[in-house]
Amino acid sequence: MWQETENKLYRKFLFRNFGEAFAFMTRVAIEAEKMNHHPLWTNVWNTVEIWLSTHDAGDIITDKDRELAHRIDKLIAQP
Repeated sequence: MWQETENKLYRKFLFRNFGEAFAFMTRVAIEAEKMNHHPLWTNVWNTVEIWLSTHDAGDIITDKDRELAHRIDKLIAQP
């Protein structure tokens, strides 16, 4: 579930291993590139953390962030 914190949408994702985490990041990267909207994220082994905000709008949450979060949620729901 996405949380609003410090003018960002935040979510932590846990996977079985590094390969699954990296594959997820690749799918997110493709969606983000389509939107020309690139997340701040980290990856350590099986954990991916993502923070979304719109830099052009002053680093606040916008509809663009909500749309990317929605697309990410759809990716994580896929088997």
